[in-house]
Amino acid sequence: MLYDRDIREPLFFYLEECYGKIRILEEKQMGKSRADAVMVTTDALYGIEIKSDADTYARLERQIKDYNQYYDYNYIVVGTSHAMHIKEHVPEWWGIITVELENGNIDFYILRKPQLNPKLKWKKKMSLLWKSELSHIQELNQMPKYRQKSKAFIVDKLLQKVPETLLGKQISQELFERDYTNAI
Repeated sequence: MLYDRDIREPLFFYLEECYGKIRILEEKQMGKSRADAVMVTTDALYGIEIKSDADTYARLERQIKDYNQYYDYNYIVVGTSHAMHIKEHVPEWWGIITVELENGNIDFYILRKPQLNPKLKWKKKMSLLWKSELSHIQELNQMPKYRQKSKAFIVDKLLQKVPETLLGKQISQELFERDYTNAI
């Protein structure tokens, strides 16, 4: 039986092999749930929910609603005990990775690749950024600084002025550069 703690590090190495340049942010608060991990690529954010063999689906419905609001793509990573029925529990656009212990090694299989999340809410996605990161995106796009304005005001202005494809890349770049020693 594999537990969450057994899956995480090997999973992150596996994702790096599959996607190349990535950054993993663990235990990211989103709405009323917490993402087990967020994978940042050069132009997208992937929410990652891990359901080990020891987990149940008790909170999954609520988690799916939250993941769908925040991330461009979503993956669920499941142990072998969930592999047969997981498709029944997640939307068709979610990617599915199965994990099993084979001869003492942890193996991952992509059962289904994720598709672009049709329920993404850009304001929610941008709420993951710190105000200083939003300010840097404003600067990159030659926008006024709006120093005395709220984060929500700045997000609205960015969404009005910057195309989503460019904004997605800039959000990813900010998260690649995020320095937790200079928090917020």
